Amino acid sequence: MGASQTRVEHKYQDLADKTGFSLEQINNLHKRYQQLSDNEETISRDNLDSIPALANNPIRKQIIEAFFDKRNQHQDEVGSCDEIGFEQFLMVMSHFRPPTLKTTVEEKEAMRKEKLRFLFNMHDTDNDGTITLVEYRKVVEELLSKSGDIGLEAARAIADVAMLEVASTNVPHMGPDDFYEGITFEHFEEILKGLEMETRMHIRFLDVNTATMACGKTTS
Repeated sequence: MGASQTRVEHKYQDLADKTGFSLEQINNLHKRYQQLSDNEETISRDNLDSIPALANNPIRKQIIEAFFDKRNQHQDEVGSCDEIGFEQFLMVMSHFRPPTLKTTVEEKEAMRKEKLRFLFNMHDTDNDGTITLVEYRKVVEELLSKSGDIGLEAARAIADVAMLEVASTNVPHMGPDDFYEGITFEHFEEILKGLEMETRMHIRFLDVNTATMACGKTTS
């Protein structure tokens, strides 16, 4: 029993070093993971798709896919997984970890960049390093058309205009016949330069408040 407990603590310490979570936070996240997976070793898209709080989220698909995107799991790979284990789940969750009072300026900047990269990956669905008009249009269409207040064609037109505005900002000397290939990560950083990320990137649909890390308090 003692040896088994020691192995668990050692594994959690390794995960704490990789993610920045405390041992208590990892333990609480593991409890939520077990609820989501029905105590199985891995989680599938179906496990996340069945979360009631996600049912009416206009970008539900993008949120779920983000968990299975290898780029968000701190791997030097691209592509997606069919299922993920707890360590991969934790790696994705670490993007939502807020800074602490001990977090240095350099660490905060690195965390901000990771959060921006996570958001960028959600839009860059083909892993080519650029958010194209087609990808951008799809997200805007889903956000607007599912609100019930606007039709698909209107949503598509809004996406097109928004992309043109981005293009005029990032490439101010574009000619009228030039083709804008899309938003690079550098462009994306510039667009969101003034956005405060720490208070905006939470995962409340998992019954995990990443602002306070009250991970063990669930409503389901």
